[in-house]
Amino acid sequence: MSILPDSYTQYPKRGEGYDHDLYPWSNMHQRAPVHWPHDKSVAVWLCVSLEWFPIVPDGPFKAPGHMVTPYPDYRHYTARDYGNRVGVWRMLDSFEQAGVKASFATNAAIAERYPELIEAIQTGGHEIIAHSTDMNGTIDATLGEAAERALIGDAMARIERATGTRPKGWLSIARQQSFQTLDILKDEGLTYCCDWVNDELPYRFTNGLIDLPLNHELSDRQIITVQQKGADSWGESMRDAFDWLSAEAAREGSGRMLPIHLTPYIMGLPYRIGALECLLADLASRNEAWFARGEDIVGEWEKQIEGA
Repeated sequence: MSILPDSYTQYPKRGEGYDHDLYPWSNMHQRAPVHWPHDKSVAVWLCVSLEWFPIVPDGPFKAPGHMVTPYPDYRHYTARDYGNRVGVWRMLDSFEQAGVKASFATNAAIAERYPELIEAIQTGGHEIIAHSTDMNGTIDATLGEAAERALIGDAMARIERATGTRPKGWLSIARQQSFQTLDILKDEGLTYCCDWVNDELPYRFTNGLIDLPLNHELSDRQIITVQQKGADSWGESMRDAFDWLSAEAAREGSGRMLPIHLTPYIMGLPYRIGALECLLADLASRNEAWFARGEDIVGEWEKQIEGA
């Protein structure tokens, strides 16, 4: 039997947690406690994806929700557009009715092509997060650093021109990054990204960027489209998550966060939107719930954890 050389098990980035130096690893229950404003224990973060799908997929991989049948795929193309011309307006009404604010992860193409929607989002006091150029604007390591910098820079510039505001947050398509993405986002002046789902509270990368975890398991796409559960079952799942986090926050003496990822062409349908309205009314009535935009959660976390 051969014996491996000692060098086989030696790795310069070996450490606690995963083997990299992108962020310091830690257990959530061992960190300093977080206390949300007004003595709330669970920060509820609504994040809505505003996506513009080109009718022909392109890029290193096909984005979730992209066209699937032979082109031109008008059935899926128009179903996606339904979310931007019908479904999202129902969501805005639901948010206003419940008195809550949300973050809207927005493709640059949406910001440019739907000015009335952008105006309604900003007038409602919601946040716009950068979500690439369109749903062909995907990222992976095969893209190359120069092309990725051009893609992210183009998205940021176009969203800023269309909205008058430079986003603080970034959500990659499919939450996909390359080895260079974190540094590119930092160079573009972003404060946080939402791509890394390995936590339930914000944390800081080594380069200074913050991660605000947007767990894909808590999305309507995953629960309704992938797992094939009904809208009422989705609502029950969100309530179960809130109840668990609330109890855990009370036990641990530290705030928790519940990210709820919403897709207008999924949840904005007339037989599903009622489940969202019922959930918002329920959670908004609970003393433990703090509905907050992504930038508000990140700002409060920074002030408490790093300003102490």
